Amino acid sequence: MKSFEELECWKKATELRRKLSVLVKSFPSEERYRLCDQIIRASRSVTANIAEGYGRFHFQENIQFCRQGRGSLFELIDHLVVASDEGYISEGQLIDLKREIHECLALLNGFINYLGKAKSGGSYANEPALEYRTPDNY
Repeated sequence: MKSFEELECWKKATELRRKLSVLVKSFPSEERYRLCDQIIRASRSVTANIAEGYGRFHFQENIQFCRQGRGSLFELIDHLVVASDEGYISEGQLIDLKREIHECLALLNGFINYLGKAKSGGSYANEPALEYRTPDNY
C-alpha cells in the first residue's frame, strides 16, 4: 500500500465524515459552535487518526492512533443521540447513521487486528476481512 487513502477503513470513515458535514448544516444556528462543531471535529478525528497512525510506520503506534479514531466513532454515536433527542434528526436517520458508524468500526477493528498480527511477525499487506459484527438491532 502506498497511502492511507487506500485503506478501506479510511475510505468508509471519509464517506461518513462527508455525510455528517452536510447533515449538520440543517441544524439550528445556535448549535453551530456546540453540537455541530463537536460532530465535525469527531468525524475529522477518525480519518485524521487513521492517516497519522499510517504515517508512523510502527505497528504499535499505528494501532494506538486507530484506537483513538475508534473512540471518536463512539463519540459520534453519542452526539447523534443528542441530535435525535433534540429533534434535529429523526429516529430513522439515527438508526442509519449508527449502522454506518458500526460499519466503520468493523473495518477499523479489522485493521487493528491485522496490525496486531503483523506486529507479531510480518510486514504490511492487504487489509483483512471484517472481524467486527454490527449490532443486529440496526
